[in-house]
Amino acid sequence: MSPAEKRTYQALEDRTKALSIALGFRDYSTLEHSDRVQILAAELGMAVGLSEGQLSALRISSKFHDIGKIGIPDRILMKPDKLDRDDWEVMQRHPEIGEKIVCSTELDGAQQTAHIIRHHHEHFDGSGYPDNIAGEDIPIGARIISIVDSYDAMAFTRPYHRGRRHTEIITLITQETGVKHDPYLLKHFCQIIETSPNRIP
Repeated sequence: MSPAEKRTYQALEDRTKALSIALGFRDYSTLEHSDRVQILAAELGMAVGLSEGQLSALRISSKFHDIGKIGIPDRILMKPDKLDRDDWEVMQRHPEIGEKIVCSTELDGAQQTAHIIRHHHEHFDGSGYPDNIAGEDIPIGARIISIVDSYDAMAFTRPYHRGRRHTEIITLITQETGVKHDPYLLKHFCQIIETSPNRIP
C-alpha cells in the first residue's frame, strides 16, 4: 500500500471515531460486538492474504458494520422479546443505513468501506440482503465480516437466542458452508479461531 493510501485510510479511521462514540451511547452492547468483530476480521483477513489496502478497508468496515443500527427505532433495537416479521424488515435496513452514514463523511476511502458495510448480510448462495448478490460478487471484506459476525453473535445471549459455546457455534456455522458463508474463508476461519486469543470458551 502506498503512503498516500495509508494516509487515506488513517484519516478515514480517525475522522469516523465520533461514529463509534455515538454508537456506544446508542447501544453499548453493539459497540462491544463491533470491537470484537473488528479484531477477528483482521485476523482472518491476514490469514487469507489480503493486501494492506484491503485490510485497512476491512478494519474500518468491520468496526462500523452495525453503525446503521443508530437508525433503528428503540422499540425494535432494544426489544426484550424475539423480533417479529415486521420488526425484522426494519432491522434489515441497517446495512443500507450504515452505508449512507459512512458515505456521508465524503472522505477518501469511504465509498469502498461503505460498500462492504452494505453487503455484510449477503449470503454466499444469494439468499441474503439487501441486494441478494452471491458468491464472489459479494465483496471479500463483507464475506469475512459475515463469518465473524455470526460467530460472535451466537456467543452472547440475546432476546432471540441463548449464548452458545465455541464447539456448538463452529458446528452451526459449518452447516452453513456454501449457503450463508464462503467455503474457502470459512475453512480458514475454523483453522485460525482454534488458536486465536479471541476464541470463545
